[in-house]
Amino acid sequence: MSTPQTTAAPGPSTAGEEVRLAHLDAHAYRDWAASGEATVIIPAGAFEQHGPHLPLGTDAILSTAIAEAMARRIGAKVAEPFTYGYKSQQKSGGGNHLAGTISLDATAVIAMTRCLVAGFLSQGIRNVVILNGHYENYQFLYEGVDLALADLGIGPGDDQCALLLSYWDFVTDETLATVYPQGFPGWAIEHGGVLETSLLLHLRPELVAMDRAVSHPPAEPPRFDRLPVVPGRTPATGCLSAPDGSDAAKGRLLFEQVVADLAADVAGELGAAVGPAGNASRATSAGPSAAAVGAGANMPVSAS
Repeated sequence: MSTPQTTAAPGPSTAGEEVRLAHLDAHAYRDWAASGEATVIIPAGAFEQHGPHLPLGTDAILSTAIAEAMARRIGAKVAEPFTYGYKSQQKSGGGNHLAGTISLDATAVIAMTRCLVAGFLSQGIRNVVILNGHYENYQFLYEGVDLALADLGIGPGDDQCALLLSYWDFVTDETLATVYPQGFPGWAIEHGGVLETSLLLHLRPELVAMDRAVSHPPAEPPRFDRLPVVPGRTPATGCLSAPDGSDAAKGRLLFEQVVADLAADVAGELGAAVGPAGNASRATSAGPSAAAVGAGANMPVSAS
């Protein structure tokens, strides 16, 4: 007669432990979910132009790398990312009219979020964290999460919950002062600029073509949205600010500081243990706290 197996509650991941859900078999996933303490992180990106020097998948690549590093710190697992996102806006992403930007409408983003969050929670996952890397996604992710919780009858005081956050909200003023020694231009025009370029130079340098980067003045969009857009209001590169001064050292600083603060805030909110940085300083691997959906959330200003 065999002895029944017991499933340990998740804690900080050990070196080499798999954090991508897609790489697990169904029984390993089932046993992990059965712990009653499992947390799934869903990275949310976009398929969007980021100028001549960065890849179209920048938002998904960055949010996934940050999610994986955070997962190792708090014992979570990472679901497959949203690789398409809501329509690029001219004042934050250059605009949906630009070549290389392929987008979803609001109903698609809401429906996808609703289905996935409800699916994980209904299978016993205790917490779902959506780690957003594309500004325009945020309110539609929020709506999808809210509908999923309503579908399952999850309300205030229940054990299960969802967190929704954007990674740039965790960049500290001290980090900004180092990354932008001439002064931070503001998140609204940090699209294809120093933050994203530096992060990718650290995480995936083979995907960055700095010889194609263009120096140009920052975009100066009006204080309103006009539809149809006026194409000439987007710089010819598609970037809203130039990547001047980007380097891998800044990317490492950004990555390590954001991962550390994210892990601390999320673990504190969910009551999880936080492990050492380990190998989180590479692509495997204090801002405002992440708030549980249902308690209210402010729409961030973005870097995607």
